[in-house]
Amino acid sequence: MTVTPFQISVSDDVLDDLRARLARTRFTTASDTTSWAAGTDPGYLRELVAYWANEFDWRAAEKALNAFPHYLAEVAGRQVHFVHVRGVRPEGGPEPLPLVLTHGWPSSFVEMLGVARRLADPAAYGGDPADAFDVVIPSLPGFLFSELPDGPFTRQGTARIWHSLMTETLGHRRFGAFGGDIGGGVTQWLGALFPESLVGVHLTSAVITADFGDRPPTAEEQAFLDDLRAYDEQDGGYSEIMCTRPDTVAAGLMDSPAGLAAWIIDKYRDWSDCGGDLETRWDKDTLCTIATLYWATGTIGSSFQQYYDYPLNPPVPRITVPGAVTLSNEPALRTLPKSLVERVLTDLRHWHRPERGGHFMSHEEPEQVVTDLRAFFRPLRAEA
Repeated sequence: MTVTPFQISVSDDVLDDLRARLARTRFTTASDTTSWAAGTDPGYLRELVAYWANEFDWRAAEKALNAFPHYLAEVAGRQVHFVHVRGVRPEGGPEPLPLVLTHGWPSSFVEMLGVARRLADPAAYGGDPADAFDVVIPSLPGFLFSELPDGPFTRQGTARIWHSLMTETLGHRRFGAFGGDIGGGVTQWLGALFPESLVGVHLTSAVITADFGDRPPTAEEQAFLDDLRAYDEQDGGYSEIMCTRPDTVAAGLMDSPAGLAAWIIDKYRDWSDCGGDLETRWDKDTLCTIATLYWATGTIGSSFQQYYDYPLNPPVPRITVPGAVTLSNEPALRTLPKSLVERVLTDLRHWHRPERGGHFMSHEEPEQVVTDLRAFFRPLRAEA
């Protein structure tokens, strides 16, 4: 299978059109006197749009992204984009452990860049050279530079694509996997489908079993499930739209960069560990970089496909490969009982509830993620 080097290059025409659209933005008024209570705050959005149009330097952001090695590969007949940061092998030491990192929504490969070089070259960051990983960061199907699959977008199907990428395209016999959100689901399916290939799976969010037939939920588990249901009722409007009418909302977001930014940053604020203050976690350059990637590739609509196809996801079976969780400190998960995770990950070897770092944990707390990945995989390397 052919692997082709790739560089991100957004044309001047696309950037000129983007700035022109931003300059013509029409803003709504707030529906609630409490800032952000009804979604993205119009006042903050106005500020961000002005920055995006007049101050944000996409070429500098593009150069920084291209400092990482990007590639395209055809897998299962479709184009897959990935960043590949090769591990640094210590002199006389073992080969770096291959590791695939999978992002979620509304995220991208950018989420994982802060951990990539630390994982690949630990000695350069004061770590043990023997902890080096060979880091692969694919873009999910339909996200940015990766094409949608030829068929439904499911976590199970994506796991099959990733397994082919790691074993057939890149030639790894065994590898580790890490992810959260959609990426967590893909990571779990990798462990479930390919136990002979997976050294271990590490999650920041855990898919909860829907099957309690053999053992009813405990009081603690039921309280969490009730709280999760209540949270989803308050937060789930975005999901219901994308699950049932994705093309309707995508039409507006594909035409309005301000609308696109509003849709994305609402989740970056709600789901990150920012205490309600978005810019304690995300500066404007980061937010504009992510929004520009979605805008320039025109993939916000195709990123919704995994929501529309969600009913086609079968329940994740029990996973027997070694498992780890560094639990996201986002509202929906921060009280997740360990016992619920152990119903799915039957060989849970690492459990950490750090109480910092939310939905986008690798972006928010890269050192924390790196430390936990090294600790979990260190004793498993001999089995690789």
